[in-house]
Amino acid sequence: MTLKVNEIFYSIQGESLYAGLPCVFVRLTGCNLRCAYCDTRYAYDDGHPMAIEEILRKIADSCCSLVEITGGEPLLQEETPSLILRLIENNYTVLLETNGSININPVDQRCVRIMDIKCPGSGESGKNDLENLNRLTSKDQLKFVITDKKDYDFACNILHSVWRPPFPVPVLFSAAAMHLSHAQLAQWILADHLNVRLQIQLHKILWPGEERSR
Repeated sequence: MTLKVNEIFYSIQGESLYAGLPCVFVRLTGCNLRCAYCDTRYAYDDGHPMAIEEILRKIADSCCSLVEITGGEPLLQEETPSLILRLIENNYTVLLETNGSININPVDQRCVRIMDIKCPGSGESGKNDLENLNRLTSKDQLKFVITDKKDYDFACNILHSVWRPPFPVPVLFSAAAMHLSHAQLAQWILADHLNVRLQIQLHKILWPGEERSR
């Protein structure tokens, strides 16, 4: 079983509730969306095939128990759930970054599924699979990348149309770089007494201007 891999690297986790921890990143090639603010366009096509056993050996070299499968969009590759299962069976804590447009059910629920809902500012909000909201568990995380007040209101409407506070999964709001300040997003969250976590991309503070976060 092989997957097309863009890169595997050891770095600091910059996002999610695991931010700040050392992590091995497996970036898979390919994405079905073209978000306006995407910062990983280099993963759209570039990559090379790797067998799952080869990926596992590469991860083991880092001596780190936290692994994130990211992209691109990892669930475009049908072997991704198998890779995740193998990692879990080898006692890794596994995070999956997914864009919310593909059914997450094939992924083992022991994996922490960090799922986006795309807002209008991404240019891809019509691609959301909103049924995924019902597939999340309390172990998962839900993320919105916000570019402006329209996006913020869209995210709030999604949340309140599906759940009543307290939300059953951790919800992360992230300001899109070069579009919205973290301070402005924080003001909106506080004004609405919204029970979400303001997320700042730690890797962009540690390595400003670098395309790859290591």
